[in-house]
Amino acid sequence: RTFTIVTTAQKDGGGTTHNTKSSASSSPSSTSSNKEKGRPRFKVTDDVRLPNRTFTIVTTAALPWMTGTSVNPLLRAAYLANSTCHDEESKKKDKENIKRKVALVVPWLPRCDQKQVFPKRQSFNHPEEQAVAMMEWVTNRVGFRPTVEVLFYPGRYATDKGSIVPVGNIIERIPMRLRDVAILEEPEHLNWFHCGRKGWKQEFNLVVGIIHTNYLEYARREENGEQKEAFIRGLNFTMCRIYTHKIIKLSDAVQDFGEDAVTVNVHGVSRAFLDVGKRRADFAKENEKSGERLGFSKNCYFIAKVVWAKGYHELLNVVQEYNKSLALRKEKMGEGGMDGLEYLPVSVFGDGDDLWDVKAECQTRKIPLDFKGRLDHLDKSIDEFKIFINPSLSDVVATTTAEALAMGKFVICAEHPSNAFFATFENCKTYASQEEFNRIMDDCLRTEPKPMDDVARARLTWEAATSRLLDASEYPIRRDNTNGSTSSETGKGYNPMAGLFRPFKWVRKRVSCIFWRAIHMRLTQSEAMRVVCGGGAGTLKSPKDLVDWCPDYWTGGAFDRPPSIAQDLGLFTDDGDE
Repeated sequence: RTFTIVTTAQKDGGGTTHNTKSSASSSPSSTSSNKEKGRPRFKVTDDVRLPNRTFTIVTTAALPWMTGTSVNPLLRAAYLANSTCHDEESKKKDKENIKRKVALVVPWLPRCDQKQVFPKRQSFNHPEEQAVAMMEWVTNRVGFRPTVEVLFYPGRYATDKGSIVPVGNIIERIPMRLRDVAILEEPEHLNWFHCGRKGWKQEFNLVVGIIHTNYLEYARREENGEQKEAFIRGLNFTMCRIYTHKIIKLSDAVQDFGEDAVTVNVHGVSRAFLDVGKRRADFAKENEKSGERLGFSKNCYFIAKVVWAKGYHELLNVVQEYNKSLALRKEKMGEGGMDGLEYLPVSVFGDGDDLWDVKAECQTRKIPLDFKGRLDHLDKSIDEFKIFINPSLSDVVATTTAEALAMGKFVICAEHPSNAFFATFENCKTYASQEEFNRIMDDCLRTEPKPMDDVARARLTWEAATSRLLDASEYPIRRDNTNGSTSSETGKGYNPMAGLFRPFKWVRKRVSCIFWRAIHMRLTQSEAMRVVCGGGAGTLKSPKDLVDWCPDYWTGGAFDRPPSIAQDLGLFTDDGDE
């Protein structure tokens, strides 16, 4: 089977296959007309582990934007392509294992948007340049060069949303030969403004959506949050019901998506992070008798995009309250308080739209956070820190938390559904109150993390995550699936006799999908409605040439936040070669 990965960050009309050949086409017709091999012939219920399946992964972001929806889909594509297909017939005949065919579909941004999104105002003149940079990064990160075909679709960076919106119909950019298994990373996001006459389920044999983002949490933090949350809840549910066969929730921090949803963490950690933890564990084993420390010279850090919704409110609160408790203990214990600490030293790595607001709030509240700017989590200076603090309540599954655990650090995070998977690891400490946070922080400052054993380390690997993904992609959902729990089964009142009424439920579901699909198509094929709803002007039709595409600056919809201050001031302009 062939897996196609589609993202929303960048898009190109053509494809780049690494490490064999590369090509790029400028219009969707060049890919949609490529039907010489035709669409793979599989049923929706066929085993995704069968040979010759093709996976197409579609996502909403792409490197060098270091965000979860760019990094994780790329790593997923690499490990899917590097794994092999196993079936009973080939085992009996002792045939050589067959590698999977994998494609990754990402957004291509015009240069004016690239300079807003990519670090250090980096930009690419051609999609092929970006594809090469992406494959070089993933090769260095995983230690092998995966054979992944990279496709691009046009996208716009929506400054009011802080994310990328597709331009035109993404499906048109995907050749027929790749339309087998579609893995939609953020399916709700990808389909908010989907304008194709046919949906994903009509064009692919199996469509699996992976929920990355807790949009309800973001909505409720805004003005009129309750109304926006209710609207987003219904919209996201409808988009997933219309356009996917099955939903995989990374954790139960996100909304319910009905009976076709299963909760499984299908993310892994790059081998480079695990190697850091392995070296630290080996060092601890060799120096067990001497009691030598593990090389941590600094205490606490936090790494995340600097926007309030990423947990900065919570971070400031817990650090401020801990510093108050330090001051009280110092009064009681004298100058020798908690190991002589005047305050909890916390370094913050990242940048973002709210950086100056967060800094100003720290100064107002006298919270001494040390902002270091954007830095890769594998940087040697970060390796010196012992404790990773992640108090965020908006995460679904925090990649940075998994990476910190893999590197052998302590992780202190909130008791929250998004952290349920990590809480099973010994070095992950969860808290439900400020008092618990203070106690856990004291313990972590005094002690050293325990080296992770091979069994625990294996659970964090992308190989294990890929296996969980293939199991979770089974359709329809098996009721004895041990890798995750379905939304309908975990709720109270689950009735096994409900199977008698499944034919009626299927008909009702089918009719509902047709009805809402017709309404959604009618709305999204109107340029005026797209502008009002926040889809952006000029996003209905794909540009003929991605390389020379130069759209106007982004303007939000009637219900969106105003554009960023940087855009208003004209700080992001396409001023030619620099």
